[in-house]
Amino acid sequence: MSSLVEREAYLAMVGQEVGVSAWHLVDQTRIDAFAEATADHQFIHVDPLRAAHETPFGGSIAHGFLTLSLLSVFSYEAMPRIRGATMGVNYGFDRLRFISPVRAGARVRGRFTLTEASMRKPNEMLSRTAVSVEIEGEKRSALVADWLGLIYFAAQETTV
Repeated sequence: MSSLVEREAYLAMVGQEVGVSAWHLVDQTRIDAFAEATADHQFIHVDPLRAAHETPFGGSIAHGFLTLSLLSVFSYEAMPRIRGATMGVNYGFDRLRFISPVRAGARVRGRFTLTEASMRKPNEMLSRTAVSVEIEGEKRSALVADWLGLIYFAAQETTV
């Protein structure tokens, strides 16, 4: 579980690595479930025998978007939670590159560096995080991304 920090402490973390998730298995069952959910049944993902014979990958590989979708669970494990935050939402990506394929049976994890955090409104923070998804035992990452998020806080009570 990620740590709980004050808003000011989070803002002070800009430029620092803020967390690394646990390793997660990307097996053929997970790949097949993602193929069903997205209707992306390209053989390189769902036919291990054909993928072994007809691709340079040696077997089936995860969808790039499956790897990308794991950022959510990685961030829940690795990113600090901010006291008073009521929700966080995806705001998109300024940069995203799929570097290396994730072979069926590999384990992956997320590594997060906070590169920007600023209050856009009194109760809304923009957060920019450099993230890489590492493949266990591989030198190159599966993906690198510049991930944007909006973090919302409860309205401050005012006294009269």
